[in-house]
Amino acid sequence: MEIDIQFRPSYSLAVVKLVPNERIRADSGAMVSHSASVEVETKAEGGLFKSLGRAVLGGESFFQNFWVAGPQGGEVTLAPNLPGDIVRIDMTGAPLMVQSGSYLASENGIELNSKFSMKAFKAGEGVSMLEANGSGKLLVSSYGAIFEKDLTPGEKYIVDTSHLVAFSAAMDVQVKSVGGLKSVLLSGEGLVVELTGPGKIYIQTRSPQALISWIIPQVPQKSN
Repeated sequence: MEIDIQFRPSYSLAVVKLVPNERIRADSGAMVSHSASVEVETKAEGGLFKSLGRAVLGGESFFQNFWVAGPQGGEVTLAPNLPGDIVRIDMTGAPLMVQSGSYLASENGIELNSKFSMKAFKAGEGVSMLEANGSGKLLVSSYGAIFEKDLTPGEKYIVDTSHLVAFSAAMDVQVKSVGGLKSVLLSGEGLVVELTGPGKIYIQTRSPQALISWIIPQVPQKSN
């Protein structure tokens, strides 16, 4: 499988080249185009309860699409719902926590589970995030560009919860406020998380929550 990510970082498109009979798993609605030789298989991967857990707790679609190349191979292109970036992560066995809505696609060797986790709760994603395990290529998406940060052992880094895309599952996560009470009330900043290395963090440069907060006052209100 070859993956070429084009038009980064604003309107990223993943162009996936599949060898004969190879397949890639993608979130529902992610497909933009594909070769005539590529077919789709749609199913609740892992059974009813795993699929329900991913949908309710992980924020992903109940059904997953598997794009399968024919005897001559083929191509499928994928893109996220929001304008932004796509990053390919080459996983080698170390699990990764992925925020709700950022999973785009993965190879067969990657398993996705929704996991009850205090780390997810502290990261501002409710009580659960998607946990990606295994080896292979994983595609995650963002709103805006993706900033990648590698932390050394013991190094601490603070991220606004609405900008967190993914992070190494082994990292320690602590929720914090921005400064004192005055800063919390007046700074316009929300809760943040402090992550401690070693590990890697993927951060989106724009916040969907900030976009929603900007749009709502612009919507005309119904007059009585």
